[in-house]
Amino acid sequence: MKLLTPDHYQALPGTLQLANDVAPQDQDLSGITRIELNFPKFSDGRAFSQAFLLRRRMGFKGELVATGDVLVDQLAQMQRSGFDAAVLRADQSLEIAQRVLAAYPGFAVGRYQGDAEQLTPHFKAAA
Repeated sequence: MKLLTPDHYQALPGTLQLANDVAPQDQDLSGITRIELNFPKFSDGRAFSQAFLLRRRMGFKGELVATGDVLVDQLAQMQRSGFDAAVLRADQSLEIAQRVLAAYPGFAVGRYQGDAEQLTPHFKAAA
C-alpha cells in the first residue's frame, strides 16, 4: 500500500471523489482510473464497505485511495478492504504508518484470511 502525506498528494485526471454516503454501483466508472473514498472521521467506516464493493462486486481495477481522517491504526484493514493508497491525516507519522503495515505482512498477501482481492487464504489455496 502506498502511503502519502496530504502535502504529497494531488488528484489526477480520471479521479472520482466519492462521498461515503454515495452508492458506488450508481456511478458511471467509464474512464475512471482512480477513486478517492473519504473517511470524514475515523469512526465512520462506510468507505471500507465502498472499497470492498468496488473491488469484489464491481471488479474495479483502478486505484482506490483513502482520504480524510485516515489514522495509522486503520491501514491494515484498508489494505485488506482493497485500498491501494492512503493519504494520512496531517498529524499522523509516515514512519509509524510504514511500521504498522510492515508488522502485518501476512494480512497484506492474504495468508491467514481472505481479503477483498483474494477470498481464499494463501494456505488454503496452496493445499
